[in-house]
Amino acid sequence: MKIRDCLEALRRGGDRALIPFITAGDPDLETTARALRVLDGAGADIIELGVPYSDPLADGPTIQAAATRALQRGTRLDGVLEMLSGVSPDLQAPIILFTYYNPILNRGIDKFLSQIAAAGASGLVVPDLPLEEAEEVVTLGQKHGIEVILLVAPTTPDDRIAAIAEKSQGFIYLVSVTGVTGARSGIDSRVKDLLDKMRSLTDKPIGVGFGISQPEHARQVANWGADAVISGSAFVKRLSEGTPEEGLRSIEAFCRSLKGAISD
Repeated sequence: MKIRDCLEALRRGGDRALIPFITAGDPDLETTARALRVLDGAGADIIELGVPYSDPLADGPTIQAAATRALQRGTRLDGVLEMLSGVSPDLQAPIILFTYYNPILNRGIDKFLSQIAAAGASGLVVPDLPLEEAEEVVTLGQKHGIEVILLVAPTTPDDRIAAIAEKSQGFIYLVSVTGVTGARSGIDSRVKDLLDKMRSLTDKPIGVGFGISQPEHARQVANWGADAVISGSAFVKRLSEGTPEEGLRSIEAFCRSLKGAISD
């Protein structure tokens, strides 16, 4: 299922999408494959899978540490795609790959998009892809059936929000804070104002991420009108604690609690 179709179906039913994020290869790719299946069965509507990268500018300490561990254990893009191709036929939730622009350019944009589509990815988030360079990625993404999701920050001017919204596929990713990812104690009330502003500029679905680490955060963002709630560091942290079995049980319970909070 396409990401936009998934979000539209949930919207028609009065529901919101839960999008958990995990880092591929932490603690290993076998556990990542199991985690994808666990999340798929525990209420995740869409799953964001981070490809570990050596210079993750948008990532906070939890996800940076996970990426570092994954890289040290030999996780590379080809291995991530091989793992994904094995598990994706079993998943109901569409998969969004999260990666930085440099690896895409190094491989070649068309080749990269072709390969991730073949592995079963449905979407792509590239946090350091500027709007001015997004056209080629978006166009080639459409060719391969990959929805390229662009980001809006709290500091983005209105005219630029409108331009990003027009180009973004699947949904628009609203970054709830100025800064990097990471769990926070609360969600800034400015997010509600940003959602209201974006609603006046576009009818595309809007997902809110960065800093959502508790069911109360997820419920708040959903009540403010987000179509999707994205949680990353809180999942990555839970999966990394204890044995892989303990980590999988922890993310399963957390996933169910977040989905319950936005579906009440």
